[in-house]
Amino acid sequence: MFPRFIAVVVALAVILTFSAQPQRVAAQPLTGFSPSSSDAQQTCESRLTDIPTASAFRAHLQRLTKEPHPAGSAANERVAAYIDSVMNAAGLDVERYPYDLYMPSPDAAHNIDVELVTPIRQPLNRQEYILEEDRFSNHPNLDPAWNAYSGSGDVTAEVVYANYGRKEDFEWLAENDISVKGKIVLARYGGNFRGFKAKYAEEAGAAGLIMYTDPADGGYADGLPYPEGRHASESTIQRGSVLTPLSGDPLTPAGPSLPNGEGAERLSPEEADLPTIPVTPLPHASTKKILERMDGQPVPQGWQGALPFAYRVTGGSELTVRLRVDQPKQMVRASNVIGRIEGSEYPEQWIVLGAHYDAWTFGAVDPNSGTASLLLIAEALGEMAKNGCRLRRSILIGHWDAEEYGILGSTEWVEQLQDELTTGGVAYINADAAVSGDRFGGAAAPSLKQPLLDAAATVDHPSSDSLTVLERAQTRADDDSILGNLGGGSDHVGFYTFAGVPSLGAGMRGSAPIYHSAYDNFAWYERFADTTFVHGPALARVDGILALRLANAEVLPYDVVRYATDLRSHLDDLAERASEQDVEADFTALDSAIDSLRDAATTFTEARDAALANDRTVPNLEQVNEAMIGLEKAFLHPPGLQNHPLKRSLYASPDPFSGYASWMLPGLRYEVEAGTASGLARWVDIYVRAVNDLTGRVQKAIDLLQ
Repeated sequence: MFPRFIAVVVALAVILTFSAQPQRVAAQPLTGFSPSSSDAQQTCESRLTDIPTASAFRAHLQRLTKEPHPAGSAANERVAAYIDSVMNAAGLDVERYPYDLYMPSPDAAHNIDVELVTPIRQPLNRQEYILEEDRFSNHPNLDPAWNAYSGSGDVTAEVVYANYGRKEDFEWLAENDISVKGKIVLARYGGNFRGFKAKYAEEAGAAGLIMYTDPADGGYADGLPYPEGRHASESTIQRGSVLTPLSGDPLTPAGPSLPNGEGAERLSPEEADLPTIPVTPLPHASTKKILERMDGQPVPQGWQGALPFAYRVTGGSELTVRLRVDQPKQMVRASNVIGRIEGSEYPEQWIVLGAHYDAWTFGAVDPNSGTASLLLIAEALGEMAKNGCRLRRSILIGHWDAEEYGILGSTEWVEQLQDELTTGGVAYINADAAVSGDRFGGAAAPSLKQPLLDAAATVDHPSSDSLTVLERAQTRADDDSILGNLGGGSDHVGFYTFAGVPSLGAGMRGSAPIYHSAYDNFAWYERFADTTFVHGPALARVDGILALRLANAEVLPYDVVRYATDLRSHLDDLAERASEQDVEADFTALDSAIDSLRDAATTFTEARDAALANDRTVPNLEQVNEAMIGLEKAFLHPPGLQNHPLKRSLYASPDPFSGYASWMLPGLRYEVEAGTASGLARWVDIYVRAVNDLTGRVQKAIDLLQ
């Protein structure tokens, strides 16, 4: 229903409609645009930069974080209703996508006991202190800390300290004949996803797991603790899920968990391989009462934290702790809230922006700083659509539910709409916990790195009188450091590693050591994250401009050459790792395939720019863009990777041994880490076919342009 930007007349009409002047005007046509459509696009981008305001961002964030709203709670439904109302008022078409998910109830927070038993019986605190300086810390609905998907049990046992609870930490314990069988493991947060701490503890025979934030990792060792400073205090506790792997509803790995038993066939809970040992988090003030009484051998180098005593590996028979967790699971209704502005020419081609809205407590940083920024974009797009700035492709803004329990809501949506995303998924832009400071950065698929940097180059940095967001970031790092590679841990995972949609996550960030705690609230945010509330609007401008360009470009502005550049870099890193692991690796055929890809990508870029020059009609435009949308799909391996069938991208995957970090060329990396040269050779063949497939898709686009 929205007309295409095709003529200078349209550009002039839009200029007359809007009096605002562009912040930045590019000297050359934008990538993927002809000169005349580029003029119209930049006029609309100028308008978009004027709409998001600090006062609107502040108002949204304050409303979103009014009360604790974990998934499954009535408070979370009130947040969903607010999001729905804002997008409706902005003129977006809003739709709910409900799912029935196998989850613990938030009431599970109250069915936990942790106490010292010997040498002194003493209950251990599981909740943050009430602070005079923090008006949210005494909220009546603020629950004690807990871990979703913990097993249930009541154990009293000796303790073993396992550093960060990483794979290598448990390997060190085994190599040094320190058994955790039947013991309660203490592990500090950091180094890996908490679910892997539970997984490795259970595999080693532990009876239970207690996790805590050491002051060496975001506490007083790094700066003043809250409320005097921004860092974790002695009562700060990180909540979180221990579901592993993070890939949607645990009972429906084969598809969406639709309401009323529809969708994929459900497993039984016993088939889902959920954690079975009791797990809970504690603040370091409580954990200190255990650690300071341990009298076994000193920890190895690198295991010492910042508490004021020598850390020990074992506690001895005179030190015992009781851990009781009662955590039944049930089917819980969750609901994604999706707003849409439909494109006039290619409505089936989607640019999706998203962030989850459920929070462990108030969620001022994680996730609702991103939620508030997306609401600014929705309001801007709605206002612009009413005044002449229309879209060629559709923009969807997704607010996902139940991310904190294991990336549940977005994964179910991707599984439900897999066919539409396969044929029309242009890009996914994630905004989880996106605004906590003034430093721009993120991670992206190769094809979206340059488009994101280009968008950041058009927005003024709110903390600088003369620099753009990109220029300010470049004063601190180069472009490759500003944008890394996507790993795990948020809602991009389903889009990128399962559906093959080019994805990115970007933000304006600073340190937020109150992560997943009761202090991630508006009081902390207004003092330490963004006192003027200007960086949320800045991110909305960057993400909004990028989404507009992807929606309106005549030829999708992917950086196709970057596929070859990054593949070469990742293959070099992998060859070095293979040498370290003493694995014989022959990458000659893959080297050659990447060279051919680079040649084709360079030719495509030249052909695209020539076709768009001088406002000429681009031949076979629709088919060219279909080929562009298919590029990332060349990396999809339908059987899945070695570590998980739902991780299908040969290009990138979350680290299967830590959960958060990015593994590049993961099929190859897995064989290198396993030390299997024969398996590596087989996977090299798979990768050669994938890169050749990608080159063929690029060549098809070249042929269409010519």
